[in-house]
Amino acid sequence: MQVDLSDIELAIEFVSSAYSFDNAAYLNLETGEIYYSGDAVDEELPDDIEKIGKYISIPSKRDLELGKPLVLNFVSKEMPDEIDNVYSMFRSRGAYSRFKSLLQNLECVEKWYSYENAAVKDAITEWCKENSIECRTNI
Repeated sequence: MQVDLSDIELAIEFVSSAYSFDNAAYLNLETGEIYYSGDAVDEELPDDIEKIGKYISIPSKRDLELGKPLVLNFVSKEMPDEIDNVYSMFRSRGAYSRFKSLLQNLECVEKWYSYENAAVKDAITEWCKENSIECRTNI
């Protein structure tokens, strides 16, 4: 069974949604189908969703350390003079919007998105390997 990397990425985005803490997604390890659960989802989960070994929960960005740790890693490599400023940003709400404003001011937006996209793909690929899931890129 193979799963498209982009399908897993979409599921991770859904699970990581800031608008709902109840979002979840499950990968059927036999078919590769992804099932979604949350406030905005009308479909029913399969009756056997809790069957051990048949489904695996899709992780969130936080589970994969793609939030604050990723930002801090990027800043330390690409904008080291701003590291104290960014640490300060992430001590309160609204950190990502302030971080994005800083990126715009320093003309580093494209560099950040490139870095983030590569890190997301690497994290998904690693998660798939750890869980014996064969993923393919759909180019």
